[in-house]
Amino acid sequence: MAKKEKKKIIKKKIAILKEFRDFISRGNVMDLAVGVIIGSAFTAIVNSVAKDIITPLIGILIGGIDFSSLKFILPSVYPDAEKPVFAYGVFIQAIINFFIIAVCVFIIVKFMNTLRSKIEQEKKEEEKAEPAKTADVLLLEEIRDLLKTQIKQQGENENELD
Repeated sequence: MAKKEKKKIIKKKIAILKEFRDFISRGNVMDLAVGVIIGSAFTAIVNSVAKDIITPLIGILIGGIDFSSLKFILPSVYPDAEKPVFAYGVFIQAIINFFIIAVCVFIIVKFMNTLRSKIEQEKKEEEKAEPAKTADVLLLEEIRDLLKTQIKQQGENENELD
C-alpha cells in the first residue's frame, strides 16, 4: 500500500506541475508579465521626469525648495537612539509622481481609444459604402434598362393595335 500511495502522490504532483506549466504558458499570463515589465520601465521614466524635471521647476516657482528634503526631526525618547524623521517631502514627491503617472496613462488610454474608434468608424464606412461598379456591371445594367424600355414599347404597340 505504501508504494501505491507514493505513486498516487507523485502522479498528483506531476499533474499539478503540468497544470502550472499550462497556466504559465497561456497567452494572458505572458501578456501580463510583459505588461508588468514594461510598466516598471515606464514608471522609472516617469519618476525621472517627475524628480529631475518637474520637481525642480516647481521648486523654482516656490522658492527653490526640494520636496524630497522636507522633513521634521522628531525628538527621541532615548538619548543614544537615532532621532526619528518625519519625511513629508518624500510623500509630496510621491504624490507628484502619482499625478504625473496618472496623466501619462490617461493620455495613452485616450490616444488608444481615439485610434480604436477611428479604425472602427472606417470599418463601418467601408461596410456601408457600395463597392464601385465595374465596366461589365455598368454595361449589363444598360442592356437591362434597354430591354425594359423595348418590352414596354412592345406592350404599348400591342395595346394600340387592339
